[in-house]
Amino acid sequence: MKEQKDLEAVILANEQMMQVLGIIADLGLADSWLCAGTIRNFIWNKGVFDAETDIDLIFYDKTVSYEETLEIERQLRQVFPNYQWEVKNQVYMHHHNPNTQPYSSSKDAMSKYPERCTAIGVRLLVDGRLDIFCPYGLEDIFQYQVRPTPHFQTDPARKALYREWMAKKNWLSKWPNLTIIFPE
Repeated sequence: MKEQKDLEAVILANEQMMQVLGIIADLGLADSWLCAGTIRNFIWNKGVFDAETDIDLIFYDKTVSYEETLEIERQLRQVFPNYQWEVKNQVYMHHHNPNTQPYSSSKDAMSKYPERCTAIGVRLLVDGRLDIFCPYGLEDIFQYQVRPTPHFQTDPARKALYREWMAKKNWLSKWPNLTIIFPE
């Protein structure tokens, strides 16, 4: 719990992170979160916002079409061009992971991301506090450890995708102190 409070304090103190969280909150999208690499990289960069990192905005809304989701992303890129927006409605994203049932929420989707250190989301609450979701805790992120989520450990096709994903990433060049663990 201390790690979560420490993370909350660092995010609350960072003007750019708070601006992004405010933009996301103002959109009013259902079950919306700033997540994944945006948060992970912020932690790995010692609380420094990296303008090259995608702004991973997810939400879950069955009434918003895939095309409407692309339009939300286009509008964000136009209005806030200083950020690299990636907007994904999690209703449609289970197709990217082999043998994965449709997600029931953004939290369900995050818990099934490939890496435990990427399974994290943050959102701004109405009272100015942060809601942090990290189903596997923060230990992996703070210890610079990359390992698959349980979802990616239980299926041969997902294990292969995880290995392929890790081979494509160049994380060790940016964070040489990472430990990358592959599924058995």
